[in-house]
Amino acid sequence: MRAKPPETFHLDRLPTPIGTALLVTDAGGVLCALDWDEHEPRMKELLRLQYGAVTLSNALAPAEIRTALTDYFRGDLDRLKAIKWRVAGTPFQRKVWTALPKIPAGTTMSYGALAAQLDMPRAMRAVGHANGSNPLSVVLPCHRLIGAGGSLVKYGGGLERKRWLLAHEGVVLTAPGGPRRP
Repeated sequence: MRAKPPETFHLDRLPTPIGTALLVTDAGGVLCALDWDEHEPRMKELLRLQYGAVTLSNALAPAEIRTALTDYFRGDLDRLKAIKWRVAGTPFQRKVWTALPKIPAGTTMSYGALAAQLDMPRAMRAVGHANGSNPLSVVLPCHRLIGAGGSLVKYGGGLERKRWLLAHEGVVLTAPGGPRRP
């Protein structure tokens, strides 16, 4: 039996106010991963887990993706919706990841509330685990998920980035680190 040849993806780097974003696109120009420069090994591992063997070649992401992300970071929060993306992962992971963009910018949701919304009210830990494996940071806005008590918990890009992203989207953070709506 022959091994499947590696899938080839393109890797681009985009400066943002919170660090250099790594953009991974497929041959069709669809975004398959977005992570941060210092987390490149984690991103490669997530790609491997989802797609098997992968090869990354340096190439610019399509202008539409770069422009949409740049516009988002400049304050046009709806521009993320213009980005074409795809994910692999398990059916449960894809269910969680597909639900993330439905959380409106400027709002947050607890892991438990998302689990309930997915008709799996006892799956909050599984939702958290799937959220932690999200390959498309920012675009699939995992930063909008918070702890049950309103606390900022777990963000692969670091809690400072999570705070920045939430504040950028208009979420007012309270003193103990939890968000509240303006």
